[in-house]
Amino acid sequence: MYKDGKIYLGLADGQQVTMELNMSNRHGLIAGASGTGKTITMKVMAESFSDAGVPVFLCDVKGDVSGLAAPGVSSESMEKRIDKFGIRDSFQYKSYPVCFWDIYQENGHPVRATVSDMGPDLLSRILGLTPAQEGVLNIVFRIADDKGLLLIDLKDLRALLNYVSEHKAEYATTYGTLSTQSVGGILRALLPLENQGGDLFFGEPALDIMDWMRTGLDGRGVINILDSVKLVQNPTLYASFLLWMMAELFERLPEAGDLDKPKLVFFFDEAHMLFADAPKVLVQKIEQVVKLIRSKGVGIYFVTQSPSDIPDSVLAQLSNRVQHALRAYTPAEQKAVRVAAQSFRANPAFKTEDVIMELGVGHALTSFLDESGVPTMAQQTAIICPQSLMGPVEDSQRRSLMAADGMEKYDEYVDRESAYEILEGQREMEAKEKALADERAQFEKEKAAFEKQKEKNEAAAQKQKEKEAAAAQKKKEKDAERRKNQIERSLINTGAQVLKRGLLNTLFK
Repeated sequence: MYKDGKIYLGLADGQQVTMELNMSNRHGLIAGASGTGKTITMKVMAESFSDAGVPVFLCDVKGDVSGLAAPGVSSESMEKRIDKFGIRDSFQYKSYPVCFWDIYQENGHPVRATVSDMGPDLLSRILGLTPAQEGVLNIVFRIADDKGLLLIDLKDLRALLNYVSEHKAEYATTYGTLSTQSVGGILRALLPLENQGGDLFFGEPALDIMDWMRTGLDGRGVINILDSVKLVQNPTLYASFLLWMMAELFERLPEAGDLDKPKLVFFFDEAHMLFADAPKVLVQKIEQVVKLIRSKGVGIYFVTQSPSDIPDSVLAQLSNRVQHALRAYTPAEQKAVRVAAQSFRANPAFKTEDVIMELGVGHALTSFLDESGVPTMAQQTAIICPQSLMGPVEDSQRRSLMAADGMEKYDEYVDRESAYEILEGQREMEAKEKALADERAQFEKEKAAFEKQKEKNEAAAQKQKEKEAAAAQKKKEKDAERRKNQIERSLINTGAQVLKRGLLNTLFK
């Protein structure tokens, strides 16, 4: 609840526990075992920020945060809690300005980013590429820039990777060696991301992060709810989205210094998925963004079961703490409790480690920065109740709100000409040119064969002609010889030997 310029979170020993609005961009942590009240705390904070005019983004992991869009319902237990917290005069059941989003495009407006927006460095960390593969990916992005090829979706990236692999010899002298093995490794690394829904996340129209920094007509901050029920089951895509979003905010927002209130507050539920099995370079990237984005006026709150889920380098940046109960049945769980207790400024009134294991549902240890930026001592706090609906909103109401929130511009997928289309067109042209060249070569081959056959036929005809001429000559000579013989026999028969010689000489002279 937003009250007297502060965020009122609950009661500790009859005193109101508040969080300073101008210190809320120092980031925070909401931790606790399942069922201890983390989601209620997150909703109360989100409502308070909205009432203060601060836009909010949060992940709806279980599907029940959507109730922020509808007013709460009175019940006997709720009325008792209202009186308990002394907020009867200021409390009212109300809905909040909500905008629904969903990477899978089922329960909200699509959330998309382009491959170019993600960039080679961030994409390499998400995909867990080796240094050699990361180098190749940087070259591929450079070639895309030099050739004016837009990398919008994953099919663009795949097409360019295959193109570069096929033409690696052409680019080796300009950009360096492009290993076929490294290209293959990148293509394989894309498969899990694609299988988890990366083909839906990467595309256009890309989200303008400024559309998450809106206020309603009444001045309250819009609460952007990302449906994450399905998303958290796909950790690679979840991490991709969160990292892109933080990096986008860091790059887009100008330095703001110390503000009276944040420009935007994020709640990342199931935050352990962001760090599970994360390589060191990825953790360093998150740490850098968390550390520097405060100066941009953005507050980030991680919601997870145990502080030990968050790397120490990141945990050190989270100044506002809400610790719900932890259960410790194993040595590892007992160690987690000790770590959680050590993160609070000690309160001499109780032993923090014991209290963490004894907290009831809806109760938490809290410590926030005071006006001077000094952490307050740990306090056993009963968290107040939210003013919106405790459960999920009706689907019909969700659809009605989506139709009226002005974000329909993201609903229609746009597939404009980019690297895939250009390279496919080039491939088709090369295929046509090759087919034409093959046809020309075949024609020349057939022409040569025809000419050869023609020459062969002509030679055969000439040979046949010569043969026939020789045969004719031979026949002529034979016929002449036969005639000669006939005449000789005739002359002999008549006994005219002298006449024979003269006549023969005359006839065959």
